[in-house]
Amino acid sequence: MGGPLRARVWLCATGRAQLRLCAALRTRVVAGAAALLLAACALAPRDAWWADSAPVDASARIDGTGRTAQRFAVAAANPLATEAGYRALGAGGSAVDAAIAVQMVLTLVEPQSSGIGGGAFLLHWDGQRIDAFDGRETAPAAADEKLFLQADGKPMPFAEAVVGGRAVGVPGAVRMLELAHRRHGKLPWAQLFEPAIRLAEQGFPVSPRLHAQLQAEQALRRQAHAAAYFYGADGQAWPVGHRLKNPALAAVLRATAEQGSAALHTGPIARDIVRRVQAFPGNPGRLTEDDLAHYEPVLRSALCDDWLARYRVCGFPPPSSGHLAVMQILKLLQFAPPSAPPLVDGLPSEDVVHRYSEAARLAFADRAMYVGDPAFVAPPAGTWRSLLADDYLRQRAALIGARSMQQAQPGAPTAASAQGSQLEQPEHGTSHVSIVDAQGRVVAMTTTIEAVWGSRILADGGTGLPGGFLLNNELTDFSFAPVDAAGRPIANRVQPGKRPRSSMSPTLVFNRGSGAVVLSAGSPGGAAIIHYTAKTLIGTLDWGLDPQAAIALPNFGSFNGPTLLERGRFAPALVDALRARGHTVQEIDLTSGLQALHRTAQGWRGGADRRREGVVLGD
Repeated sequence: MGGPLRARVWLCATGRAQLRLCAALRTRVVAGAAALLLAACALAPRDAWWADSAPVDASARIDGTGRTAQRFAVAAANPLATEAGYRALGAGGSAVDAAIAVQMVLTLVEPQSSGIGGGAFLLHWDGQRIDAFDGRETAPAAADEKLFLQADGKPMPFAEAVVGGRAVGVPGAVRMLELAHRRHGKLPWAQLFEPAIRLAEQGFPVSPRLHAQLQAEQALRRQAHAAAYFYGADGQAWPVGHRLKNPALAAVLRATAEQGSAALHTGPIARDIVRRVQAFPGNPGRLTEDDLAHYEPVLRSALCDDWLARYRVCGFPPPSSGHLAVMQILKLLQFAPPSAPPLVDGLPSEDVVHRYSEAARLAFADRAMYVGDPAFVAPPAGTWRSLLADDYLRQRAALIGARSMQQAQPGAPTAASAQGSQLEQPEHGTSHVSIVDAQGRVVAMTTTIEAVWGSRILADGGTGLPGGFLLNNELTDFSFAPVDAAGRPIANRVQPGKRPRSSMSPTLVFNRGSGAVVLSAGSPGGAAIIHYTAKTLIGTLDWGLDPQAAIALPNFGSFNGPTLLERGRFAPALVDALRARGHTVQEIDLTSGLQALHRTAQGWRGGADRRREGVVLGD
């Protein structure tokens, strides 16, 4: 099945075609994905916009094994979501149209990671310019810098802060997508909700990952409404393959399809959100209907930087720290002394892990000191580009030596700062989508409700029906402490109306010579998003790997503390060698969820992280 993909594909067929598809899926689609795709077949009517009558060919899946797409492609974290985006593209939709269809299905089938109760960053290339759509959540007007302080003035434990209404920010994903659709949409807004509505009404099969994360979760079980939807009468998570219906979400999506984002931000749905946030037992929040009604997305200018002489890397500006940290790491590695061969037996070498982790320490030290919502925080020297200036980073790169510095101090791209550094806090959850459409428009969108399962508040939109959508806990991305030990204010402290600092790193890479997009990439994973994305850029564009192979490389990095290695992926000899060079090594689970589309001479080649359930479809 090598070579370009030229035939269009219908993954939801009937009759003989369906039999051929079933056989193909059983042999060619990764475990878990086949069941999800086949479930969609039972739900798609022949006259649906997302179920045309093109020939069946399971080679619509594109990856690093030689299969490529010529016209369009979509990579997302769940097969049903990927399928919805693929159908939108096949119906003549734009990359933004496909992103909306994907997001609505992800709200249903991957509720633990993203959804309409959260926020997102979307980078869009229309062939001439890049738009950076900021749908990040905001702090309620009644929030203040003491939001996460206990009576004794000490920060709350994260586990206590995250569950309940206190951490719920004003959701921004839907309003942001609506703005992007007004500018770049081709299909009618309402049509993009049809796949998610139908799946919610008729049910979708519980995936292995959804089952496992439900089984491990405890706080959801204590919320009666959420427990009744996610768990059986015996208190156990619904088994893999169980058809789970969500009538409450279907009703909310139908209202949003008809009325736009106003349905979510005003009226009965907004009242239900506010009631659940403010009335959460023991940990109420401060969100109001006025906060929801007045939320506005922001259209920002992307940050773009040259790399490796031939590429221009574009990413999201603050309130995201993603692009700044990724590019600091990539440039620091350029300016540091060259390393030995990067791969040994197909894995990153000791020298690569050492140099990368040292660069990461320097980048994360600056991140902790300087980055916050630009409406509240002034960049050093008056511009965020000061943190990416070559002269500054050459000075910082000189700190990378043969032994680990263990913990870096922030640099000074300008006069001494009066700000304090934020201590590292947990960040989790999130999902990423990469899309290219038939007209060459490209999207990289990272979307989140913050922690896995967000605030654990399941809102039904006032419908009284089973199910609904989860609300974010995005405010825990703020620094819990407003000042550091010396009493200096922290850039990322809580303030009313402020957007919390993010690590989300949706990335578009261009060829400097031709100006063409060559890569769309990103990942979930909290602060580790920065490392996952940087690893994929390095593996694909510097080391020459196809995107699937680059994604599959073991994960590693540092948040300016221990050196972190993906558990079970590195040889004991490498671990010992790092320790001999002064590293404190921790082997942990680093479960990325990378999605990438890479343009080659043969077409678009995709990669979806096998650590989760993503697939890539293309034509």
